[in-house]
Amino acid sequence: MAKNKKKEVKVQTQKAEKIHEKHLKKLQDLVNAINAIQFNIGKMEVQKQTAIDELKRVQQGVGEMQDLLVREYGTYDVNVHDGTINWAKPNEEKNEG
Repeated sequence: MAKNKKKEVKVQTQKAEKIHEKHLKKLQDLVNAINAIQFNIGKMEVQKQTAIDELKRVQQGVGEMQDLLVREYGTYDVNVHDGTINWAKPNEEKNEG
């Protein structure tokens, strides 16, 4: 059988006006930790949005570069490491159509 354990509750004859200093300190520490974490999350969200905006700008630059390559070379299928144009082989052109 399980033992019945009862928590003892301090019974005060007079209502307290303030919590104990150690409880106040612990409560303040917890609230300050929450505030700091929320602030950091906000900072990270701003950094995330800035990064997303920068990604969009760079992707737009890639699209513009692809357009330039198509105008200049007829394709934008290029090896980005050495600049070699990846021309379709004659068999590949027939199979695509």
